[in-house]
Amino acid sequence: MDPVTRLGVVGCGLMGSGIAEVAALGGLDVRIAEATHDAVEAGRRRVTASLDRGVRRGRLSEERRDQALAGLSFTHDLSDLADRQFVVEAVAENRDIKTEVLRTLDKAVEDPTAILATNTSSIPVVDLAVVTERPAQVVGMHFFNPVPVQRLVEVIPALTTSEETVRRTRDFAGRLGKQVIQAPDRSGFVVNALLVPYLLSAVRMVESGGALPDDIDQGMELGCAHPMGPLRLLDLIGLDTAQAVAESMYEEFKEPLYAPPALLRRMVAAGHLGRKTGRGFYPYDA
Repeated sequence: MDPVTRLGVVGCGLMGSGIAEVAALGGLDVRIAEATHDAVEAGRRRVTASLDRGVRRGRLSEERRDQALAGLSFTHDLSDLADRQFVVEAVAENRDIKTEVLRTLDKAVEDPTAILATNTSSIPVVDLAVVTERPAQVVGMHFFNPVPVQRLVEVIPALTTSEETVRRTRDFAGRLGKQVIQAPDRSGFVVNALLVPYLLSAVRMVESGGALPDDIDQGMELGCAHPMGPLRLLDLIGLDTAQAVAESMYEEFKEPLYAPPALLRRMVAAGHLGRKTGRGFYPYDA
Protein backbone atom coordinates (compact mmCIF):
# COMPACT_ATOMS: atom_id res chain seq x y z
CA MET A 1 0.00 0.00 0.00
CA ASP A 2 1.16 3.54 -0.71
CA PRO A 3 1.91 5.69 2.36
CA VAL A 4 -0.97 7.82 3.56
CA THR A 5 -0.75 11.32 2.11
CA ARG A 6 -4.46 12.30 2.07
CA LEU A 7 -6.12 12.34 5.48
CA GLY A 8 -9.70 13.11 6.37
CA VAL A 9 -10.75 14.22 9.84
CA VAL A 10 -14.40 14.36 10.87
CA GLY A 11 -14.97 16.83 13.69
CA CYS A 12 -12.83 19.84 14.57
CA GLY A 13 -13.30 20.16 18.30
CA LEU A 14 -10.42 19.70 20.73
CA MET A 15 -9.50 16.25 19.45
CA GLY A 16 -10.18 16.67 15.74
CA SER A 17 -8.34 19.98 15.51
CA GLY A 18 -5.34 18.49 17.30
CA ILE A 19 -5.23 15.46 14.99
CA ALA A 20 -5.51 17.72 11.95
CA GLU A 21 -2.76 20.02 13.23
CA VAL A 22 -0.29 17.20 13.87
CA ALA A 23 -1.00 15.65 10.46
CA ALA A 24 -0.64 18.98 8.63
CA LEU A 25 2.67 19.62 10.40
CA GLY A 26 3.71 16.18 9.15
CA GLY A 27 3.20 17.33 5.58
CA LEU A 28 -0.11 15.57 4.86
CA ASP A 29 -2.98 16.89 2.78
CA VAL A 30 -5.66 17.17 5.49
CA ARG A 31 -9.34 17.77 4.82
CA ILE A 32 -11.54 18.45 7.86
CA ALA A 33 -15.30 17.95 7.82
CA GLU A 34 -17.64 19.65 10.27
CA ALA A 35 -21.43 19.67 10.47
CA THR A 36 -22.12 23.32 9.62
CA HIS A 37 -20.47 26.40 8.14
CA ASP A 38 -20.21 27.96 11.63
CA ALA A 39 -18.55 24.81 12.99
CA VAL A 40 -16.11 24.84 10.08
CA GLU A 41 -15.12 28.44 10.85
CA ALA A 42 -14.77 27.69 14.56
CA GLY A 43 -12.54 24.72 13.72
CA ARG A 44 -10.42 26.80 11.37
CA ARG A 45 -9.90 29.39 14.13
CA ARG A 46 -9.03 26.68 16.64
CA VAL A 47 -6.31 25.12 14.49
CA THR A 48 -4.91 28.50 13.46
CA ALA A 49 -4.77 29.71 17.06
CA SER A 50 -2.93 26.58 18.16
CA LEU A 51 -0.34 26.93 15.40
CA ASP A 52 0.09 30.63 16.23
CA ARG A 53 0.75 29.69 19.86
CA GLY A 54 3.46 27.34 18.66
CA VAL A 55 5.14 30.23 16.83
CA ARG A 56 4.88 32.58 19.83
CA ARG A 57 6.41 29.97 22.12
CA GLY A 58 9.27 29.24 19.77
CA ARG A 59 8.23 25.67 18.97
CA LEU A 60 7.40 26.43 15.32
CA SER A 61 8.82 28.71 12.67
CA GLU A 62 6.42 30.99 10.80
CA GLU A 63 7.32 29.14 7.61
CA ARG A 64 6.36 25.76 9.08
CA ARG A 65 3.10 27.20 10.44
CA ASP A 66 2.25 28.59 7.01
CA GLN A 67 3.05 25.26 5.33
CA ALA A 68 0.75 23.44 7.77
CA LEU A 69 -2.09 25.90 7.16
CA ALA A 70 -1.64 25.49 3.40
CA GLY A 71 -2.11 21.74 3.83
CA LEU A 72 -5.52 22.14 5.52
CA SER A 73 -8.88 22.37 3.80
CA PHE A 74 -12.37 22.42 5.32
CA THR A 75 -15.82 21.22 4.32
CA HIS A 76 -19.24 20.54 5.82
CA ASP A 77 -20.02 17.74 3.35
CA LEU A 78 -18.69 14.24 4.09
CA SER A 79 -18.80 13.42 0.37
CA ASP A 80 -15.79 15.77 0.00
CA LEU A 81 -13.74 13.07 1.74
CA ALA A 82 -14.26 10.69 -1.21
CA ASP A 83 -10.57 10.66 -2.23
CA ARG A 84 -9.11 10.17 1.25
CA GLN A 85 -6.85 7.19 1.99
CA PHE A 86 -7.39 7.34 5.76
CA VAL A 87 -10.20 9.02 7.73
CA VAL A 88 -10.32 9.59 11.48
CA GLU A 89 -13.68 10.37 13.02
CA ALA A 90 -13.36 12.55 16.12
CA VAL A 91 -16.98 13.48 16.78
CA ALA A 92 -18.73 13.45 20.17
CA GLU A 93 -18.37 10.33 22.35
CA ASN A 94 -21.86 9.16 21.47
CA ARG A 95 -22.58 5.75 19.97
CA ASP A 96 -25.45 6.93 17.73
CA ILE A 97 -23.50 9.88 16.32
CA LYS A 98 -20.39 7.80 15.64
CA THR A 99 -22.46 5.04 14.04
CA GLU A 100 -24.12 7.48 11.65
CA VAL A 101 -20.79 9.11 10.73
CA LEU A 102 -19.14 5.76 9.96
CA ARG A 103 -22.11 4.59 7.87
CA THR A 104 -21.91 7.78 5.84
CA LEU A 105 -18.12 7.62 5.45
CA ASP A 106 -18.36 4.01 4.31
CA LYS A 107 -20.49 5.14 1.38
CA ALA A 108 -18.60 8.38 0.71
CA VAL A 109 -14.97 7.18 0.68
CA GLU A 110 -14.35 5.67 -2.74
CA ASP A 111 -11.21 3.59 -2.15
CA PRO A 112 -12.38 0.24 -0.72
CA THR A 113 -8.99 -0.22 0.96
CA ALA A 114 -9.17 3.17 2.75
CA ILE A 115 -9.08 2.91 6.52
CA LEU A 116 -11.83 4.35 8.71
CA ALA A 117 -10.49 4.99 12.22
CA THR A 118 -12.57 5.91 15.23
CA ASN A 119 -11.14 8.07 17.99
CA THR A 120 -13.57 6.62 20.51
CA SER A 121 -12.27 6.51 24.07
CA SER A 122 -14.72 3.90 25.35
CA ILE A 123 -17.07 2.37 22.74
CA PRO A 124 -16.12 -1.17 21.62
CA VAL A 125 -14.74 -0.80 18.11
CA VAL A 126 -16.49 -3.91 16.77
CA ASP A 127 -19.86 -2.27 17.48
CA LEU A 128 -18.88 0.54 15.10
CA ALA A 129 -17.09 -1.61 12.51
CA VAL A 130 -20.06 -3.85 11.77
CA VAL A 131 -22.29 -0.96 10.64
CA THR A 132 -20.01 -0.56 7.59
CA GLU A 133 -19.44 -2.68 4.50
CA ARG A 134 -15.67 -2.67 5.22
CA PRO A 135 -15.27 -3.94 8.82
CA ALA A 136 -11.77 -5.20 8.02
CA GLN A 137 -10.70 -1.58 7.40
CA VAL A 138 -12.23 -0.16 10.61
CA VAL A 139 -9.94 0.29 13.62
CA GLY A 140 -9.78 2.22 16.87
CA MET A 141 -7.19 5.00 17.00
CA HIS A 142 -7.44 6.73 20.36
CA PHE A 143 -5.46 9.97 20.60
CA PHE A 144 -5.03 11.87 23.87
CA ASN A 145 -5.70 15.52 24.63
CA PRO A 146 -3.94 17.80 23.80
CA VAL A 147 -2.98 15.86 20.68
CA PRO A 148 0.00 18.07 19.67
CA VAL A 149 1.58 17.43 23.11
CA GLN A 150 0.55 13.91 24.15
CA ARG A 151 2.68 11.29 22.42
CA LEU A 152 0.49 8.23 23.00
CA VAL A 153 -1.96 6.62 20.60
CA GLU A 154 -3.89 3.47 21.47
CA VAL A 155 -4.52 1.29 18.40
CA ILE A 156 -7.51 -0.98 18.98
CA PRO A 157 -8.24 -3.77 16.49
CA ALA A 158 -11.74 -5.22 16.53
CA LEU A 159 -12.32 -8.92 15.92
CA THR A 160 -13.10 -7.88 12.34
CA THR A 161 -9.99 -5.71 11.75
CA SER A 162 -7.40 -7.09 9.33
CA GLU A 163 -3.72 -7.40 10.20
CA GLU A 164 -2.91 -5.14 7.25
CA THR A 165 -5.16 -2.41 8.68
CA VAL A 166 -3.42 -2.69 12.05
CA ARG A 167 0.01 -2.48 10.43
CA ARG A 168 -0.91 0.55 8.31
CA THR A 169 -2.49 2.30 11.29
CA ARG A 170 0.56 1.73 13.48
CA ASP A 171 2.83 3.00 10.69
CA PHE A 172 0.63 6.05 10.19
CA ALA A 173 0.68 6.89 13.90
CA GLY A 174 4.46 6.56 13.89
CA ARG A 175 4.70 9.03 11.01
CA LEU A 176 2.79 11.51 13.16
CA GLY A 177 5.46 11.13 15.84
CA LYS A 178 3.26 9.09 18.17
CA GLN A 179 4.14 6.13 20.37
CA VAL A 180 1.69 3.27 19.84
CA ILE A 181 0.35 0.75 22.29
CA GLN A 182 -2.06 -1.93 21.11
CA ALA A 183 -5.15 -2.23 23.29
CA PRO A 184 -7.88 -4.86 23.59
CA ASP A 185 -11.30 -4.09 22.16
CA ARG A 186 -13.04 -3.73 25.49
CA SER A 187 -14.67 -0.56 26.78
CA GLY A 188 -11.99 1.76 28.17
CA PHE A 189 -9.16 -0.06 26.38
CA VAL A 190 -5.95 0.26 28.47
CA VAL A 191 -5.61 3.85 29.65
CA ASN A 192 -9.21 4.68 30.53
CA ALA A 193 -9.76 1.29 32.14
CA LEU A 194 -7.13 2.37 34.69
CA LEU A 195 -7.74 6.13 34.70
CA VAL A 196 -11.52 6.46 34.90
CA PRO A 197 -12.03 4.68 38.26
CA TYR A 198 -9.34 6.95 39.74
CA LEU A 199 -11.05 10.09 38.40
CA LEU A 200 -14.47 8.97 39.62
CA SER A 201 -13.03 8.21 43.07
CA ALA A 202 -11.86 11.82 43.29
CA VAL A 203 -15.38 13.04 42.40
CA ARG A 204 -16.88 10.76 45.09
CA MET A 205 -14.42 12.16 47.63
CA VAL A 206 -15.64 15.71 46.87
CA GLU A 207 -19.26 14.54 46.83
CA SER A 208 -18.96 12.96 50.28
CA GLY A 209 -17.27 16.03 51.77
CA GLY A 210 -14.10 14.05 52.39
CA ALA A 211 -11.80 16.69 50.88
CA LEU A 212 -11.82 19.88 48.82
CA PRO A 213 -10.90 19.76 45.11
CA ASP A 214 -7.67 21.71 45.53
CA ASP A 215 -6.53 19.51 48.42
CA ILE A 216 -7.19 16.37 46.37
CA ASP A 217 -5.30 17.73 43.39
CA GLN A 218 -2.35 18.97 45.43
CA GLY A 219 -2.21 15.64 47.20
CA MET A 220 -1.83 13.73 43.94
CA GLU A 221 0.48 16.29 42.33
CA LEU A 222 2.83 16.70 45.29
CA GLY A 223 2.43 13.32 46.95
CA CYS A 224 2.39 11.08 43.86
CA ALA A 225 4.23 13.30 41.34
CA HIS A 226 1.25 13.42 38.98
CA PRO A 227 1.59 16.35 36.56
CA MET A 228 -2.07 17.24 37.13
CA GLY A 229 -4.55 16.31 39.84
CA PRO A 230 -7.65 14.25 38.97
CA LEU A 231 -10.19 17.09 39.18
CA ARG A 232 -8.12 19.49 37.07
CA LEU A 233 -7.69 16.63 34.62
CA LEU A 234 -11.46 16.09 34.51
CA ASP A 235 -11.91 19.79 33.76
CA LEU A 236 -9.41 19.44 30.90
CA ILE A 237 -11.03 16.29 29.48
CA GLY A 238 -14.55 17.71 29.80
CA LEU A 239 -17.00 16.41 32.37
CA ASP A 240 -19.49 15.44 29.69
CA THR A 241 -16.87 13.33 27.94
CA ALA A 242 -15.84 11.72 31.23
CA GLN A 243 -19.47 10.89 31.99
CA ALA A 244 -19.96 9.34 28.54
CA VAL A 245 -16.85 7.19 28.94
CA ALA A 246 -17.89 6.06 32.41
CA GLU A 247 -21.39 5.18 31.22
CA SER A 248 -20.00 3.11 28.34
CA MET A 249 -17.69 1.23 30.68
CA TYR A 250 -20.45 0.65 33.23
CA GLU A 251 -22.77 -0.61 30.49
CA GLU A 252 -20.22 -3.23 29.47
CA PHE A 253 -18.93 -4.40 32.85
CA LYS A 254 -21.63 -3.42 35.38
CA GLU A 255 -18.87 -2.66 37.89
CA PRO A 256 -19.90 0.02 40.48
CA LEU A 257 -16.48 1.71 40.26
CA TYR A 258 -17.33 2.71 36.65
CA ALA A 259 -20.73 4.25 37.47
CA PRO A 260 -20.74 8.07 37.14
CA PRO A 261 -21.28 9.68 40.58
CA ALA A 262 -24.38 11.82 41.09
CA LEU A 263 -22.23 14.96 41.46
CA LEU A 264 -20.71 14.41 38.02
CA ARG A 265 -24.16 13.97 36.47
CA ARG A 266 -25.46 17.14 38.15
CA MET A 267 -22.49 19.20 36.97
CA VAL A 268 -22.97 18.00 33.40
CA ALA A 269 -26.70 18.77 33.58
CA ALA A 270 -25.84 22.29 34.79
CA GLY A 271 -23.42 22.83 31.90
CA HIS A 272 -20.38 22.96 34.17
CA LEU A 273 -18.22 20.93 31.81
CA GLY A 274 -14.76 22.23 32.70
CA ARG A 275 -12.40 24.46 30.77
CA LYS A 276 -14.46 24.52 27.59
CA THR A 277 -17.41 26.16 29.35
CA GLY A 278 -15.43 28.26 31.84
CA ARG A 279 -16.55 26.31 34.90
CA GLY A 280 -16.06 22.81 36.26
CA PHE A 281 -14.44 21.92 39.55
CA TYR A 282 -12.60 25.22 39.07
CA PRO A 283 -13.46 28.51 37.34
CA TYR A 284 -11.73 29.45 34.08
CA ASP A 285 -11.59 32.49 31.86
CA ALA A 286 -14.28 32.30 29.18
